[in-house]
Amino acid sequence: MLSPLTHDDPAAVATYRLIARLGSGGMGTVYLARTPGGRTVALKTVHARLATDPAFRARFRLETDAARIIGARHGAAVVDADPLAETPWLATEYVLGPPLDDAVALGGPLPEPTVRALGAALAGALAQLHSSDVVHRDLKPSNVLVTAYGPKIIDFGIARAAGDDHLTRTGAAAGTPAFMSPEQASGQEHPPAGDVFALAGVLVFAATGHGPFGTGSAADLLYRVRYAEPDLTGVPEALLPLLAACLSKDPSARPTTGTLVDRLHDGHGEFADHLPPLVLTDIARRATDVWLHAPHRLPAPAGPAAAETVPSTPISRRRLFSVGGAALLGVAGAGGGAWVWLGSRDGKDDGKAGPTAGPTAIPASTASDGAPAALWRGDALDREESVMPLIAGGVVGLAETASFRALDPQTGSVLWEETMASDPKQVTTDGTNFYTSSYPVAGKSALQIRTLAARTGKEAARMIVLNGFEGSQFGTELLTAADGVLYASSRRGSRDDENDDTGWHLIAVNLRTGMEMWRHPHTDTNARRWLSRIVGDRLVLGKNSSDLESFIVQARDRRTGRQLWRRSIPLKESQSYLPGQLATDDRHLYLGGDRLRALRLTDGGVAWEYGKGSFFGVPTVSGGLVHANEAGRGLIVVSADTGAKRWAEELSGRSLTPDPYSVPVIGKTYVYAPVRGGLSAIDRVTRRSAWVFPTEATRYVVDPQRKRIVGAGASSVVALPFA
Repeated sequence: MLSPLTHDDPAAVATYRLIARLGSGGMGTVYLARTPGGRTVALKTVHARLATDPAFRARFRLETDAARIIGARHGAAVVDADPLAETPWLATEYVLGPPLDDAVALGGPLPEPTVRALGAALAGALAQLHSSDVVHRDLKPSNVLVTAYGPKIIDFGIARAAGDDHLTRTGAAAGTPAFMSPEQASGQEHPPAGDVFALAGVLVFAATGHGPFGTGSAADLLYRVRYAEPDLTGVPEALLPLLAACLSKDPSARPTTGTLVDRLHDGHGEFADHLPPLVLTDIARRATDVWLHAPHRLPAPAGPAAAETVPSTPISRRRLFSVGGAALLGVAGAGGGAWVWLGSRDGKDDGKAGPTAGPTAIPASTASDGAPAALWRGDALDREESVMPLIAGGVVGLAETASFRALDPQTGSVLWEETMASDPKQVTTDGTNFYTSSYPVAGKSALQIRTLAARTGKEAARMIVLNGFEGSQFGTELLTAADGVLYASSRRGSRDDENDDTGWHLIAVNLRTGMEMWRHPHTDTNARRWLSRIVGDRLVLGKNSSDLESFIVQARDRRTGRQLWRRSIPLKESQSYLPGQLATDDRHLYLGGDRLRALRLTDGGVAWEYGKGSFFGVPTVSGGLVHANEAGRGLIVVSADTGAKRWAEELSGRSLTPDPYSVPVIGKTYVYAPVRGGLSAIDRVTRRSAWVFPTEATRYVVDPQRKRIVGAGASSVVALPFA
């Protein structure tokens, strides 16, 4: 469990005295350490070659924040951290308890009462995560630590970027494929119900000593997870129906975490009362070993030391997420198992250039249907695809998974990159500058707002600091900015608060004076992304309800923040709407869904409705006309004044599936309508699709010169001519 320090390990990190090694991997080393007051902690440091990479530092800071948000109840509590140090480090509580796979190896499968207590506690932990819009995505036995007070889940898949599967990366933790949900194994989004599937697999392992889909190669496991029935041999009879339901291939058929708590918990005793004697003895032994361990340092190797060969360039952002993902925290504070920071065992990169490698020149040719060639293409890393590209000062800003990048729309070259803005919620613009949010690493909580020049990324004004607000990506979302005022949803409190459901405020900040103009409390939290648009003297806001069954829109007075009106519209399909996609003109707010709607900006009342009974995508408005994709049919155009139909797309003879969650782009010659797999150019005269440009992009903007459409997808960004 504890290994000696090596000759080149430091004696201390900050104020923490190093006692022993807990483990070392491709990304860093984890030590057992003590504070001057005698508290034992697990202290993680980053390898020097990775500490020089800004993307890795940003990811480390993100994961540090995630650990703070999870807190001590269900994870390893963060004691201290300095992600900005020359060698970034993170200190967490030292969790006294074995990983679940070690506990099963120690004494064999666990008895039914233990499995029930374990399952009820883990279901409760997942329920709390899901209520905060967090999905673990990598629940498995080695990521569950068994303590006397209950299990602790570690290795959190906090960032949506961490939704990537863990199969193709080099050096992935063994066993992960066996506990994937079918959705994740097939490359789809892993929803909360996917965690329920994984939890059932963990409980099958705890009760039987084997996973529900056996062992073998990743390909074999993937196939069995997706198509084979689980092996429930050895599962106690009373647990069979519940675990079988959790392992349904259909996410909607799985029980909720609340149902699991109710059906698993026996309501008797403390958690420790349900643990077998061997597990309790092992927990006690680990506690004793920590205090009896005598620090020891290995001597330097005899003879000339061979220089370690490391890559001369920082790890690429693409490589960072393929090998690290959400597991950057590894086995957080594990009291037993070795620390494994997922990384390449041979130190080689995947050979793919990161997004900053620049665009690819495209030959000037056209497709057989007349579609133009791309003007340029570049790489991207945007797992969420959750925000529209931002236009400011003649450049296009991409808020991606690990950083914010500013691109020259003419060439696609990266002008600058900001890695401290590692979440799309941390960036907005007023069309002139970009604004980012952050927080102080140490000291009291605060919201820090930086003004970055659009073309250079350099700070164009002094940083604004609002004390008392929680400025991390979990506590603040920047909404929009205009006329020297920035609008945000931010929480009063600290990153260490266990209850983050209170203290939320909509705020307005004067960017010239740095002073708060107004604040108004709200109960919507930031679990669902905000959509915002400024129209005249109104701030128009939209977001999904917490149950995803309706879409809530409101208008506020920009000068005072006073709410002018608020409406809740039954529209559960809006959960796929992206921030920045509120369609407005000076009179109406336009919404898609089970019909096209126009809401009056004056009072929120319905001005008109069109097409009840069909399904319409996210609309856009231009020249007095509202354009939207209609499911199964194509583009539909109606009057912005009355909702009367003006024209509809004619059949072109090709098979096209309209994409309802991407916004059409309006040109003079064409209306560019997103379809599955590309962008269809609909001739405004013939009203038929003239050609389809193939691309994975889902969000499109027109450059300031109105010569190019820039499209952004999960892994690429592209430009094509605009006409």
